[in-house]
Amino acid sequence: MKKQLMEMLESRKDEIIQIRRHLHENPEVSFKEEKTAQYIADFYQGKDAEIETNVGNGYGIIVTIKGGKPGKTIGLRADFDAVPVDEETNLPFKSKNKGVMHACGHDGHTAYLMVLADCLIQLKASLPGTIKIIHQPAEETPPGGSKGMLESGLLDNLDAIFGIHLFPTDPAGVVGWRSGYAMAGRTYFKLIIQGVGGHGSSPHLANDAIVAGSYFVTAIQSIISRRLNPFDVGVITIGSFDGKGSFNVIKDSVELEGDVRYMTTETQQLIEKEIHRIVDGIETEFGVKCQLTYTADYPPLYNNPELTAQVKASLESTNDPDIKQVIEFPMFSGSEDFSYYAQKIPAAFFYIGCKPKGVEKAYFNHNPKFEIDEDALLVAAKSVAQVVCSYFQIND
Repeated sequence: MKKQLMEMLESRKDEIIQIRRHLHENPEVSFKEEKTAQYIADFYQGKDAEIETNVGNGYGIIVTIKGGKPGKTIGLRADFDAVPVDEETNLPFKSKNKGVMHACGHDGHTAYLMVLADCLIQLKASLPGTIKIIHQPAEETPPGGSKGMLESGLLDNLDAIFGIHLFPTDPAGVVGWRSGYAMAGRTYFKLIIQGVGGHGSSPHLANDAIVAGSYFVTAIQSIISRRLNPFDVGVITIGSFDGKGSFNVIKDSVELEGDVRYMTTETQQLIEKEIHRIVDGIETEFGVKCQLTYTADYPPLYNNPELTAQVKASLESTNDPDIKQVIEFPMFSGSEDFSYYAQKIPAAFFYIGCKPKGVEKAYFNHNPKFEIDEDALLVAAKSVAQVVCSYFQIND
């Protein structure tokens, strides 16, 4: 079956690319992917599989392929939302929707999985198990589409789940794996500091919120340098400090917003505890009132070690000419809502190189000039196909 599947994918490479280009040209942001979802659903109409639409908290689609033989049930997931970015490429199929772009590769994720799913449907009589194709919306925007897909209950019977992401750090043909914690968790916070406004000539009659806010900016960095184990990974970023006013007026209040990244749940808990402690101390030291909003978005992504070892061995054993190199991928501080699946289901999330040919350094994901080598789409399809076939063989 694997040989036949690979040949089918090779014969449909151009179709994968055309689907990707259509999606790239017609991007939609998270929770608003109505036309994209309809395009995906239309692709499966008339095919020998069960199709469920409007799954979860968005436009999710689950296609169930029941094999001709009994066996395990696995999930294959691809996200299909775009990001709010104005495209700055010169591609002939660049975005038609101003301010929206497939700058993260989700168009490629969806295209490869659609064609792979269709090939698996045609070969379903030979499948020793069941495959659920998960077309997921809203990866980019919390609370994320994966939570809704899980809460639907339609994935409760999965024995394993697999996903990939296109990254331009490596050329097409390179596939990366990472066991254990692989991608960072993320938390959003907002702090409003309320002081007492006044005139710059009489600071003793006021209570300067900017001074308190400035202390907060400095103090929270000590969490990383002095509270966190040097061998652990954590990042705190202040992305916004809204304290604009008149040059001779002591600001009454300020508002700060920021982002926290961490690689383990233990680090997540430590940073949250320390930020609350610092905020309490600022209230006491500066005599201000603080309102802290602290919202954990996506947890760290944890790849099941046993499942990841199977993925690694499977990819290393293939002699496919399109899969040229299998490498250990470094920890990545970006976040992924695939992590919610991995909290409940044995999961393996791996990486597909897509660096455009002829460039020394590619524009990274979310950049308005982001481009991919479309040869990576067939690599993605073949890599996941290889993993699927090996999984069923091992767990037969």
